[in-house]
Amino acid sequence: MTEAFTIQNALSAALGIGVAAACGFRVFVPLLVVGLASRFGHLPLSPGAVWLSATPALVVLGTATLLEVAAYSIPWLDHVLDLVATPAAVLAGVVASAAFITDVPPLLKWAMALIAGGGVAGVVQGATVLARVKSTATTGGLANPLFSAVEFCGAVLTTVLAIVVPLLVLLLVIGFCFLVFKLAGHFAFGRRAAEASRPRN
Repeated sequence: MTEAFTIQNALSAALGIGVAAACGFRVFVPLLVVGLASRFGHLPLSPGAVWLSATPALVVLGTATLLEVAAYSIPWLDHVLDLVATPAAVLAGVVASAAFITDVPPLLKWAMALIAGGGVAGVVQGATVLARVKSTATTGGLANPLFSAVEFCGAVLTTVLAIVVPLLVLLLVIGFCFLVFKLAGHFAFGRRAAEASRPRN
């Protein structure tokens, strides 16, 4: 029985972290998908997160999703939105992960939600922000609407896969975070090495 609960807890945590990662792509899309899945009986939520499947919450999340997707399709406005979306994504990641972490003490639950859920959402969001900056620099913003569509699809696909195969998504999220940190370290140390090797006048 204890083993079964342990496995269930692991699956729930993996599901929460996967949905949190999806919040890094889009803030409201994963919460809307989770709310709809729960509303139609495909996904149980913790007692403190049942509100996500309530009609008022679904209406608000649906409206916010439409506005978010439309706004991110406008070049240059997407950069302004990133300033707001980054902390919002972290908060959404915390809420999303906490919605699935159950049968653990509250202190441990919120510690996991803050560190794992918020951290993963922040890493994914940071990576998309940097990628959008690169897209703007290389295409003048012309490719940004396409990049926005890819982010939307990433948010939906990651959320659905997290619900269906949570452990697989958890492994993919860990691999993604490792890659991001590796690239960030390479960029930081590579740039420092280049500056150190540059001849001084």
